[in-house]
Amino acid sequence: MDKFKDLRIVDNFYQTSAFFPMPTVLAGTVADDGQTNLGSYSLCFPYYIAGKDYYAMLLECRNSSNTAQNILKRKKVSLSFIPDDRKYFKEAVRLGFPGDTTSEKMKNCLFTLKDSTLGDDRPQYIEEAFQVFECSWDDSLEDAYKFQAGNLEGYPEPYNNFNGITSKFGAHFILKIDKIWMKEKYYNSIINGVYAGGFPRVPVDYGYRDSTNFWYSKFKRPVAEKIQAKEGNVNSVIYAASRIDPDIKFTDEACAKLTKIPRIFLKAALTQMVNIAKEEGISIIDENALNIINDKRRKEKKR
Repeated sequence: MDKFKDLRIVDNFYQTSAFFPMPTVLAGTVADDGQTNLGSYSLCFPYYIAGKDYYAMLLECRNSSNTAQNILKRKKVSLSFIPDDRKYFKEAVRLGFPGDTTSEKMKNCLFTLKDSTLGDDRPQYIEEAFQVFECSWDDSLEDAYKFQAGNLEGYPEPYNNFNGITSKFGAHFILKIDKIWMKEKYYNSIINGVYAGGFPRVPVDYGYRDSTNFWYSKFKRPVAEKIQAKEGNVNSVIYAASRIDPDIKFTDEACAKLTKIPRIFLKAALTQMVNIAKEEGISIIDENALNIINDKRRKEKKR
């Protein structure tokens, strides 16, 4: 068996000291002349996913890049997720090369750009993408509005920790998700139930690993593995349900149908059911009422 070796951690450790799978995203921003600039990024990940009043992505980039400078000036970003296609990835590599102006890199761009419906101040996004996030930078976090564009040779201290300029050459942007667009096939897959053929062809990018090549892996058909659900004790569901709201009662039969909800999510699920019951004028949640409530939950999820 191969032995583990102690590998030195250096700058850009995710690509120089590790094999780290990442998405392939084209970030669109508005340049000074009003043209959309596309920059290729893989350091783009979910940030706020629950419990906040909005959802957000985190984008990490060089603070001297066209993308970073445009975000500092205009705060709007489109994130286009491109499908697995060799010519698309080749174009993403070209668009990611540093130093080109917007007019130079966009002159013969392979992708088709689509206008945003959210306003004239928004960057365009890519028609060929399988999904698009339209975002706005939240510069209120860590008072990041204090940073101004223009320091292309590196920013002086002090730096922020997680939003805005975070080092001499680095930037982090917390991007509020204003809208998610998805191609119809994949939209239907999420709404109606995901199956193997309903996944987009997503490339996995391994980043810049040497002085010659970018590396990525081509998409393969996803494989499903059944969740080994642990059913809770019906008595624990009855106990939890009886403490949500004194005006709404759950029958034992209804509680028996809820034993597969993981314990960590049980209170939140029961609270949502109680809120819907109140909206529907239901005071006792039996099996029939549970069907009505679950139907409404499914409709809310679709919306």
